[in-house]
Amino acid sequence: MRQKSSPGTDWTLGEEFETPDGVVRWSVLGSGDPVVLVHGTPYSSLLWRDIAPALARTRTVYVFDHLGFGQSDQREGQDLSLAAHARNLAGLLDHWELPRPSVVAHDIGGAVALRTLLLEQRGFRDLTLFDAVSGGAWERGLFRLFLEHRDVFERLPDYAHEALVASHLRHATHVGLRPGVLDMFLAPWRGSAGQAAFYRQYSQIRQSDTAAYEHLLGTMTLPVRLVWGREDRILPPQYAEWLHERVPHAELHWIEGAGHLLQEDAPGRLLAHLTADFPPA
Repeated sequence: MRQKSSPGTDWTLGEEFETPDGVVRWSVLGSGDPVVLVHGTPYSSLLWRDIAPALARTRTVYVFDHLGFGQSDQREGQDLSLAAHARNLAGLLDHWELPRPSVVAHDIGGAVALRTLLLEQRGFRDLTLFDAVSGGAWERGLFRLFLEHRDVFERLPDYAHEALVASHLRHATHVGLRPGVLDMFLAPWRGSAGQAAFYRQYSQIRQSDTAAYEHLLGTMTLPVRLVWGREDRILPPQYAEWLHERVPHAELHWIEGAGHLLQEDAPGRLLAHLTADFPPA
């Protein structure tokens, strides 16, 4: 297979995968059974900077930035729907020659992983979803405003746009972001190009793309683990319960005192779940 490289301390993704709408950048580290980490919005694979190296002690860990995010290409005209992200993930799995990896997904990464499994029909060894979009009525709050008033948000002065994105990022954590982390998450969305990219991707994320597979959730037979921050304000606990009702064999674990960003609020406790064995079938 390809040469393995670490993203490094500056979290540089050194590999490229071509899609019809641009380049998806990715990296792989470690050795052992493969695990793929799938990020959500408005984040990037940078969220895995503490988790991926720890998992790589015993696993081969694949990280990537969705098209339109982080270090992957951002440009007008891209298809950034959940369906397109799932097609890209399916293409990456084929490119990596991974027929049945473990998959760990957060935020809209959950919907991307579920579409890849249920509609793109790629096999997973097991699936961990945490604080993840999965289905139901999740078009709400600020996200709904982005959908309804994209033209207004795109015209915000740069200082107002940056303040809004910063506030949104802070809202996702219960304990607060460590020094410097906010700037790292803000970087891809700064400037006129970043501002356009931010609302471009939000305007294409639709509930209809999760409704398309909801009837298939009960057919899943692979091991599934759900992990949720009890203080999640982006996807509150009822979203975990909604998913658990539809995947009844799934484990459900709560992380107390943590919000939407378990990678930031409780990385050690999240890692404990990610390294625990699934119970025998």
